[in-house]
Amino acid sequence: MGPFACSVGPWTTQVTCPFVLGPQTVPEVTEEAEVARRPALAALSAIVHSQGRRTAAILETVARGLVALEPDLTRYWFEVVEVGLESTPARENWRKLMQDVVTHFPGHGTLFEEKYLEGKAEGEAKGILRVLEVRGLAISDDVRARITTCTDLDRLHDWLDRSGTVERAEDLFVEGSPDS
Repeated sequence: MGPFACSVGPWTTQVTCPFVLGPQTVPEVTEEAEVARRPALAALSAIVHSQGRRTAAILETVARGLVALEPDLTRYWFEVVEVGLESTPARENWRKLMQDVVTHFPGHGTLFEEKYLEGKAEGEAKGILRVLEVRGLAISDDVRARITTCTDLDRLHDWLDRSGTVERAEDLFVEGSPDS
């Protein structure tokens, strides 16, 4: 942290006092109102205190305080903190807080959650179709429609697993129950 003095003989020619961010120079933000007023400071606080004894309390306060901001700002600062936490143990804690705080009611079929799951289902469906295409299997319009309209992630995971071994695209639906 310095100061660092450069000298020539007995004369000091320059003194450098770098501005260093760390647990000694960044306060622990522990009030949600402070987070809403100073989100950058709150993000830095969460990052630099990520290995301290009060990490969990700071992260929770910052997460709850960021929700008071506009949704785009909330997402921005959530990502800043996540990136800043890098590979610290606090990162997993932060990701769980982000999920709990941002979705508000996880597992209750909120619009946010539904859109998220739709996106996951769409990605799985694209993966299944890609595997079948790469393998050179013919994909009828009915098979394509059945795969792309399915929203059951467990079923899509099963189809993805089996897409690498079936002899025909239609065989994805044969094994197991009639709904396979």
